[in-house]
Order: sequence, then C-alpha cells, then structure tokens
Amino acid sequence: METRSPADGAFKVVVIGGGPAGLIAAEAISARGVGVTVYDHMPTLGRKLLMAGRGGLNLTHSEPFDSFVTRYGAAAERLRPHLQAFPPAALIAWAEGLGQPTFAGSSGRVFPTAMKASPLLRAWLARLAAQGVALQARADWIGWDEAGDLLFRGMAPVRADAVILALGGASWPRLGSTGAWVPLLAARGVEVAALRPANCGFVAAWSALFADRFAGSPLKNVALSFEDRRLRGEAVVTRHGLEGGAVYGLSAPLRDAIAREGEARLELDLRPDISEGQLAIRLARPRGGQSVSTFLRKAAGLSPVAVNLIREANGGALPDNLARAIKHVSIALTAPQGLDRAISTAGGVAWAALDPDLMIRALPSVFAAGEMLDWEAPTGGYLLQACFATGVAAANGVLRRLGLEQPTSLD
Repeated sequence: METRSPADGAFKVVVIGGGPAGLIAAEAISARGVGVTVYDHMPTLGRKLLMAGRGGLNLTHSEPFDSFVTRYGAAAERLRPHLQAFPPAALIAWAEGLGQPTFAGSSGRVFPTAMKASPLLRAWLARLAAQGVALQARADWIGWDEAGDLLFRGMAPVRADAVILALGGASWPRLGSTGAWVPLLAARGVEVAALRPANCGFVAAWSALFADRFAGSPLKNVALSFEDRRLRGEAVVTRHGLEGGAVYGLSAPLRDAIAREGEARLELDLRPDISEGQLAIRLARPRGGQSVSTFLRKAAGLSPVAVNLIREANGGALPDNLARAIKHVSIALTAPQGLDRAISTAGGVAWAALDPDLMIRALPSVFAAGEMLDWEAPTGGYLLQACFATGVAAANGVLRRLGLEQPTSLD
C-alpha cells in the first residue's frame, strides 16, 4: 500500500463497511480534510442500524462509567481506553449535534427522543456528504491484489493510504454482516477468534404438544439464573427453545458452558417477587372444583405457559411440591441458536493482532473497528457504544499514521 507525506495534501482513506463504526470513522477522518470513500456491499448503508432502531434505537447507557465498562467482560480493559476517549456522553452529544435529542429511560438506557434510527441516519449521511465523504454501495470487497491494492468484485483495484475495516460480525447476515472477511484476513496471517452467536436464544427439547401450543408465548417478570448470575426480566418460548432479554443477558456463559459440557441447565423462578414459603401457604388452600390451571392462576399468578413449563421440566406432570417447582424450573439448553438469529457476534479479530490504535499488525495501515473485533456485550446500548468508540479510535489511529495534527475526538 503506497503512502505519501502530509505535505502532498492528497491522502486517500478507504473505509469498508457502512455501519456505525465505519461511518463514524469516515466522519472523524473527513473532518480533518482527508478524502474518504466508504464502500459497502449492500444497496444502502446503515441497514443494521435501521433494524436496531425498529423498537427504539438504544444508543448507549447512562450508568456510571466504572460499571459501564464491566459489561464488556473479558474485553473490558482492552476497550476501556477507547470508551474513555469516546464515552456515552460524547455519543449523546454527537446525536444531539445531528438534531436528535435524547433521553434516558427508567432502566438507564439512552434513546433518541424520536425513538427511530431513520432521522438520525438521514442527518448523518447528509453531514458526511457535506464533508466530502464518497459513498459507494454494492461494492463487494474480496481482498487485495499483489500490489496491495483493494479488490472489489467487478471494479478496478483501489489504492489507499490507509484502510479501516468495519465489516461487522456475522449476525443478521441478510443485513450485510456475513463474516465473509474472516478467510480474507486469516489468509494474510491475521489471528481471528471464531465467530459465535451472542445475545442469542437457545435450543430446548420441548415436547411437540408444548411447542405447538405455546411457541411465541411470553414469560413475564421472571428471574433466570445460571452459575452465579441471576437476571430479572422476560423470556419467550419459541418452537425450539427460549429467547428474550433475560436469556440474552446470560447468553455468553450459557453458550460457553454448552461448548464445554454439551448442555447447560437454566433455572427459572416464575414468581421472583414471592418467597417459596408464601407460595406454599397460598397453594395449601382448598382447590375446590377449580381445574389445576385455574387454581394456579388464581393462587400463584401463573399463566398457562408457566404452568405447562413446569410440566415440561418435570416429565409432563406437576410435582407434589408445587411451591418449590414454581421457584426452581430447570430447563436443559442444548445449543445456542445460529448466528443468523443472534443479535450480535462474539469473536473476531484478536486483540493480540492489533496495536493500541487498532491497526492490524500484520497489515500496516489497515485498521479494524466495530463488531468485527473480539468483544461482546449485552444489549442495553453497550453494543452501539463500543462500535462508535472503536470507529473513532481507528480513525484517530489513521490520522496518527498519516502524520496529521492532533486527531479529533468528536466530543
């Protein structure tokens, strides 16, 4: 890859990937007057961002930073400097600078007031155009030629002074994140941790009767426990298992346990607000002429799906100690759902393969950002925050690599 000195004043930077990490990198670099072209193989940019915003775009989270950074688990210390350089407050200020005011919900999650991604994306693309960023859709990157120039299917080779790869993981592949970049980097000697589903549902061996009757039914206000973690929230019965917010929050340890042991036992407390003793008193009342389901609905507040989940966990019958059964429903999970159904991806470019500026050591002047790096996080704003922060970090790394002035932080 050919490089020029700053005195030439004609640097060209290529960003491959038109999601949040790639677009914020293009914004930061173009703000310094450097020419940037963003290539994406989809017909339009920001598709995954738009999908994420369908239920309200959760940009980030308002909890204290020291707690915030722990949500990234094993990658927390690797991400810390990038999150400190572009923290939640900076992302909020950036969104508001695009005319999209935000608010923090009761859970601490931060959303645009519009509760949509489309107004933000339109304003963002307009800003990029005003800064001279070129956007090239339907550009399928397939690697490098012998001269080090970038190859796109059906296009002439592209030469750049620096490249940022922001290609996503492999979740929601129909929106563009296919993981097709993995063999391209591996062939160049770049260490890549295997891509795995994160924030995903899991497979459970339901009976046909249960699956047919209750697929799509929610389990509201339950507590899920695995190993030393317990989460309150909701789950949803699917035809093949369980998914939902509380399940996603435990997906990393569940997935890893299944990989080690072949299955993981998830425990559900169907009435976390009531003690087992209180339930026992309620259930000791005479049932009279009520059906078992009606009695459990009235005495214990159980929905039909909850009652039948207890049956599923106990070989098809309700046990004698119903109070204990309600508080301790054990479900065997045998596999995570596939990457095509996962919200996000674990694995990616290994941290050892990167320098502190997110440049790939084996590929000088090539940087990586976003979900294609080896990190994972729960939903709640943490995913987008790290994509934006690493995009800014890679952009600053490019500017340093090109020998330009103090890079921008966009805060």
